Amino acid sequence: MYAIIATGGKQYRVSEGDVIYVEKLDKEVNSTVSFDVLLVGNDGDVKIGTPTVEGAAVEGKVLGQVKGEKIIVYKYKSKKNYHRKNGHRQPYTKVEITKIA
Repeated sequence: MYAIIATGGKQYRVSEGDVIYVEKLDKEVNSTVSFDVLLVGNDGDVKIGTPTVEGAAVEGKVLGQVKGEKIIVYKYKSKKNYHRKNGHRQPYTKVEITKIA
């Protein structure tokens, strides 16, 4: 069984036991979180929501707050002696999918 959930402006295809990285959620470690379910599939039987599936729920357990890899942002204008170097690490929440109902 799998589901497509939406969180943080993105969509994820998940199954029970999957570990995913979603945009940062304000949740404590070991707390539970539930997601909007857009689609539920089970070996050929697919239910599509309008926009969400009624009665369907995906629950997950927060494993931690992590950061992604560093991205270098470099701004440059030719012939004007303008250089700016910046770094960025996007914060993520690590979630384990525990139940699809």
